[in-house]
Amino acid sequence: MASLGKKKVKTEYICDSCGYLSIKWLGRCPECDEWESFVEKMRSPSSSGEREVAEPTPLPSAPDGDEERILTGIEELDRVLGGGVVPGGVVLLGGEPGIGKSTLVMHMLAAIAKRNGKVLYASGEESARQIKMRARRLGALHPEEYLATVANVEQIVRMTKEMRPALLVVDSIQTLSSDELPSAPGSVTQVRESAALLAGMAKSENIPMVLVGHVTKDGAIAGPKVLEHMVDTVLYFEGDRSHAFRILRTQKNRFGSTNEIGVFEMKEEGLVEVKNPSEIFLAERPLDVSGSVVIPSVEGTRPILVEVQALVSPTNLGTARRTAIGADPQRLALLCAVLEKKAGIDLYGHDIFLNIAGGIRIEEPALDLGVITALASSVLERPIASATVLCGEVGLAGEVRAAGQVEMRVREAERLGFQRFIMPKGNYDRLRLQANMELIGIATIQELLEVVFD
Repeated sequence: MASLGKKKVKTEYICDSCGYLSIKWLGRCPECDEWESFVEKMRSPSSSGEREVAEPTPLPSAPDGDEERILTGIEELDRVLGGGVVPGGVVLLGGEPGIGKSTLVMHMLAAIAKRNGKVLYASGEESARQIKMRARRLGALHPEEYLATVANVEQIVRMTKEMRPALLVVDSIQTLSSDELPSAPGSVTQVRESAALLAGMAKSENIPMVLVGHVTKDGAIAGPKVLEHMVDTVLYFEGDRSHAFRILRTQKNRFGSTNEIGVFEMKEEGLVEVKNPSEIFLAERPLDVSGSVVIPSVEGTRPILVEVQALVSPTNLGTARRTAIGADPQRLALLCAVLEKKAGIDLYGHDIFLNIAGGIRIEEPALDLGVITALASSVLERPIASATVLCGEVGLAGEVRAAGQVEMRVREAERLGFQRFIMPKGNYDRLRLQANMELIGIATIQELLEVVFD
């Protein structure tokens, strides 16, 4: 009879590759088709009498969510986050090895420690000596910064609840492990369960948290895709390590826009904010050279002028190459076909290389007109006037379609001293802006070539 009072221990089996849950062991996972991937997990559920019962709450009676954000002191980071860190919010920061993720969070910790008091940095990758050396080099040492070199998620939760820091940073989520799971750190099961435990703690204790995540060779954050669904904000730190510039881009943000970017420059003293990226990206632009043109791109609420470079050269190979750096290669191939078909410019038998100078990546359709112009300039060996900027989307029929936020683009180009702005006719007809520069509206790429090479 004594055994009736004991709680039954429930056994579950979890796939170590995809996280599929089964009540019995399986040799092959039905979700991801991996063999011998199931690990046993013991769970002791509470009885129905002890289980907390959730009751629905009228929405007007729910707690208010307009709490004041925590400013990081880094304007570019605050811009991307939507105005600062939200109390109880969970941010996932991903990026390639060596891109500067740990450097960014170290600056962030020091800035918040100066403003808001205690912060906690939990690292499962480096020793305390290594972290202090980097903090000293970056000038990011502060007496309110606390360090825990631990990889056990239960210990991190306990320390956070006791300390109640203004910010918790975990570097990285792939190094954590839970005592309740037998699988190795970095496995799908460990990453998912550790993230769920930390996110639940952040919400219940109203403590903001940043999780640093590694990425795979495909550029996605390592671990289960559900990891990105668990968090409130997903940031990607991008950039070529051979370039000094780094782009912080938002992929998901429950508390702000997903179109904002932050621009940083990697220097010896760490990451430095670039508050006027247009001037930086155009600082070394060659003048009166064929294949070079400037376009005003808009990232969120910020216009950025960048240089588009194209090189069209005869090929000695059987198949011509189409290479794009900082732009979509498929879009480049499409625009090459439009230029051949609608403008009569022969690109067959030519290698084509496209580059967005400065290491930045542009994906908006307004880039099309710049690509078309740079390609035509390179193949015809006719430079574009250095005081000209242009933007617009190009369709398959050779028509030039309207772009968004043209007034913002015109103001930025005017501020930097450009004298001529070529835009889609649809934008030109609706524009209600008085600018101290020549504004030209075009409807087709044939009109474009007549204007730029006149």
